[in-house]
Order: sequence, then C-alpha cells, then structure tokens
Amino acid sequence: MSAVHDQRRDHLATLLKEAEIDVAAFVPGPNFFYLTGLDFALMERPTLLFAAASGELRAIMPELERLKWESEFPDMPTFYWQDETGYGDAFRQAGEALRDMTIGIEGGRMRVFEADALRLHTGPDAVVDAADILSRLRLIKSEDEIGEVKKAVAISQTALAETLDLVSAGMTEKQVSGLLKMRMLANGADGLFFEPIVLAGGHTANPHGVPGETPLRPGDPLLFDFGAQLNGYGADITRTMFVEFAGDRHADIYETVLAANTKGRDIARSGLTAHQLDADVTGVLSASHFADLIVHKTGHGLGLDVHEAPQVMRGNHEPLSAGMLITIEPGLYQPDEIGVRIEDDVLIEASGCRSLTSFPRELTLVGT
Repeated sequence: MSAVHDQRRDHLATLLKEAEIDVAAFVPGPNFFYLTGLDFALMERPTLLFAAASGELRAIMPELERLKWESEFPDMPTFYWQDETGYGDAFRQAGEALRDMTIGIEGGRMRVFEADALRLHTGPDAVVDAADILSRLRLIKSEDEIGEVKKAVAISQTALAETLDLVSAGMTEKQVSGLLKMRMLANGADGLFFEPIVLAGGHTANPHGVPGETPLRPGDPLLFDFGAQLNGYGADITRTMFVEFAGDRHADIYETVLAANTKGRDIARSGLTAHQLDADVTGVLSASHFADLIVHKTGHGLGLDVHEAPQVMRGNHEPLSAGMLITIEPGLYQPDEIGVRIEDDVLIEASGCRSLTSFPRELTLVGT
C-alpha cells in the first residue's frame, strides 16, 4: 500500500466521520481504484471493498482474484468465494463483521443484487445511499492527477491533429472515428476514455450520437467528442469543424458557442459557484438568436470518471475550489441540421482557471 493511497483512505475516513457513516462499500470503479490502486472489472462476480471510518479495511473477493488482491493486501481480512459455491457465505461473513454499522454505498454504481445481498446480512436499514458524500472524495485533484490528465490531453490533441490531416469529403463517420482511435493508441494512450463521438451533418444535433456510415459532405459540420485514457485518467474534448466551407447561419451558430466557451474560461475561478458559472455561460447562448437550441448544462467534473463531481449546472450552489478539474462545453443543436459544441478541460485556480486543452477553437475548415 502506498502513502498516496493511505492519505486517500484517511480523507475518506474523515468524510465518513463527518457524515456519521461507519463504513463505505465500494464495487469496482473509479473510487475502488482511487483507494487501492487496483483495477477490477465490474462483472457478474461481486467484488467489494469496505473502508471504515476507523480506518479498518475488509473485502469480498472472488477466489480467482486472490493472487492479485493478496499481492497488495496480504493481511486485509478478506472473504473469498468460489464460483461453484456462490457468494452468499462471503456476504454472511461480511455482515457479521459489519453488524450494527451504517454502510454507505455509491447509489449510482452499486447494483441491486449487491445492495440486496448486503441488506440481507446487515439489516434493511443498515445500507444507505452515500453517493453525495462519497462524490467529495475526488473533488480536489493532486498535482500527480493533474499531470496524468495533461498527458491524456496532449495525446488526444495530437491524435486529432493527425486525423484532421486525413479527413476529406466522402469519408464516413465510422472511418474518421477509426482513424482517431488508432492515432490515440499510436500516440501512447492506454485506451479510450470513452467511445469517440464523431458525427457529421444533421447527426451533429444528437449530442451523444453514434458514428455510422454517413458520408461527409461539403458544408457539413463535423463534431468530435473524444479523449485518450492514461493510467486511469482521461481527457474529454469536443471540437466542431466544417467540411470545406461553412454557411453563414452555421458560422453564426459556431461563433455564438465559441463566445459562450470563452466566457466560461474567462470567469471560472475558485469561489464562483457552479450555478453561477452555468448561468453566465448559458446566458451568452440564451441572449442570442439561438436560445431555443440549448439542450444541456455547461459541464461536469473530470478525472477517473468522464463525468464526476462537480456538476456545472443551475442549482449546484457549491463554490468551485482550486484543484477542481471541470469541463466547459456549451453547445447549440438544431435537429436534423447542425450541432456545435466546444469543450475544454479546465483546472480551477485561486484567481482564475487554466485550460489544459489548447487545440484551436476558431472556426476551422477540413478537407480543403
């Protein structure tokens, strides 16, 4: 166990004590990795880490993961189980160890069968959704974490530049997406932070559309939403280009989104609430002729998850703090015609913010 992971678990213990929760239960995912340094797949075999406010650790672990687990945690009390006998007894033993404790879970990640198995052996009222408390665990990024995201951003931006050199009218969304994926891996990515969104023409109006066989045509908007992953951390970048030329209306929509993005990067700072940042950025869009084309908030936190706390949206009155990583990604979407989104990964600092992304934002033509 490293000193970094010890510090992270100490921070968790403090959060649990403040919330009067005895123990937190984690299934494989970003928090599990953040606290242990070990990456497990979330699959049919239940795998749980229990971290108590007292600092004690326990786990439920499939037998086939014993060597991996004991290589880092040889002395941790762990309840192993075999496929042929099932996980029921492991949960029973864990329940006995956690008797009379309040167990906080990640309500948005733990599955029903795992939560039910816990309740069966600890009591129906023992398990509570502590997602809001646990989301605070990774709010402030360390210099090492920021460094990993910066490296993922650099890989992503290099890959996009190399891809754009090859883009031309007639290529399909899938072909362009394939090029982008290959270039991220070739430039050193461990993998893809998420499946890239590469959309052309009217498909760009679907913020989370899926690349298909649609060919790029002159005058089409071409939207990229993508990010490389490195050592668990990733980038989340969106740029919108135009194939060969942009019509006047499309250029106006683009410049409106760019003005909103610029506003966000100009005002984001420690002490400003997420609510106010969203209000001011979206205010640029709503003051334009395209107010009816707004469909989403300004952004979200970024780190081990593509979307994590804080959510940059109306109603979130928590102030931003130095060390938070967020996205600023205003967009406008006209169904079946055009979608424009410009997304940057931004580090909040005491007196302002620093964009980790630097890929050009001015209106760009490709395939010329």
